[in-house]
Amino acid sequence: MNTDQLKSFIQVAENLNFARAAEILKITQSAVSRQIHSLEDELGTKLLYRTTRTVTLTPAGISFLEDAKNVMGRLKIAEQKLRRHQSTDIQILTIGCQNEANLDLLCKILKSCREQIPELYPFLKVIPHRSILNLFYHDELDLLFGFQNDIPIKNDTLYKELFQIPLCCIIPSTHPYAASPELTKEELYSENIVICNSYVIPSKVAEVQNQISQHIPPESTYVCENLQVLLTLVRAGYGCSVLPQMNFIHTDIRAIPLKDSEPLSYGFFSKKNAQSLLLKKFTSIVVNTICH
Repeated sequence: MNTDQLKSFIQVAENLNFARAAEILKITQSAVSRQIHSLEDELGTKLLYRTTRTVTLTPAGISFLEDAKNVMGRLKIAEQKLRRHQSTDIQILTIGCQNEANLDLLCKILKSCREQIPELYPFLKVIPHRSILNLFYHDELDLLFGFQNDIPIKNDTLYKELFQIPLCCIIPSTHPYAASPELTKEELYSENIVICNSYVIPSKVAEVQNQISQHIPPESTYVCENLQVLLTLVRAGYGCSVLPQMNFIHTDIRAIPLKDSEPLSYGFFSKKNAQSLLLKKFTSIVVNTICH
């Protein structure tokens, strides 16, 4: 994935016209089409519905548009800041994560880094699963935070576990189960279930959600493609769900430990050939911050 692909997609998505996008980008219409096709191939999904007369966004395209604009906006801001600070001694570290749930952890880490590495300029990228993997494997990220089972570890990849996260049943605070010390999967079979059909949740969690949904009628199953939508549906009382334990900002949600479930290993990934002094300092702070 590259910025030319994202620029082409954004212009087509906003104008719903390939010719207009080509005019704005000052390239040929066939070049715009090639960029869109290659982006869709990398993502493994269609972003646009195209006919001889109309162009419309697919559901995946609608979801990806916000992410694409977010990435390009952050790149523009970073470039502007770098131009202003060319004469300074700043050192950039590019850090990736798959969703906003990781940012609470990174905030705690970055507070320590501001004191211990004042020259550090953290460039954070919050991008969906498949896209963030492409950036990591093409050496465009110095560090990637995530669940061990969701990142294929290659020969040049290092993984450091920070902690293990238990699975929890996510239920409204008014639910009869809200005061339970723990719940089993079987106890959820009689409930409505909200499942997330997306890479934004760990694969092991998706497996558990799908196992439970097999015992629940279709009319009692709600499917979404976004973590925040899942939490919203649970808060509104549409059903329960299963997620890794996290710090929920909503007081109307309860996280009840899921009995007999294996915890998930969470940590960070880096490349063996990219162990700079700055990266070593940063990872040392990460470990010390989490372990103390």
